[in-house]
Amino acid sequence: MHHTVVERELELKLILSPERSIPVPARLGYRSDDPFAIHVTFHIGSDHPVHWTFARELLVEGVFRPCGHGDVRVWPTKVAGRGVVLMALSSPDGDALLEAPAARVSAWLERTLRAVPPGSEAEQLGIDDGLAELLASTPADDLWLRDESTDGE
Repeated sequence: MHHTVVERELELKLILSPERSIPVPARLGYRSDDPFAIHVTFHIGSDHPVHWTFARELLVEGVFRPCGHGDVRVWPTKVAGRGVVLMALSSPDGDALLEAPAARVSAWLERTLRAVPPGSEAEQLGIDDGLAELLASTPADDLWLRDESTDGE
């Protein structure tokens, strides 16, 4: 089966205080074989990049209005007259507030939505086909059922 990958390299800003931020190279990733999720990889200058995975729907909604709770919150705002998307990420290792250019995030999201339109994610996973295969009767089932019915006679 063929899977689509949609990636975008992007420079985000890690907000340290209202006056100070540092650039953080990141990669937004989406795969049609994992259609409900987006993957963000942050290259923070350490030996290993930091990976976050969360619902694509959360980022789609967060471009337009505040959403999320707990570990991932996303909301749009304006900074110096330009549209940005803020992502607040929380983990046992710490918290981060990241700023991304709204136009670039939206353009990337649009590509993911063309690859797998909203509402068709489950089709990508083949869940219905898998369930049908699991629930399909086999010749052995018929044999077993026949043996059960003649046991009491």
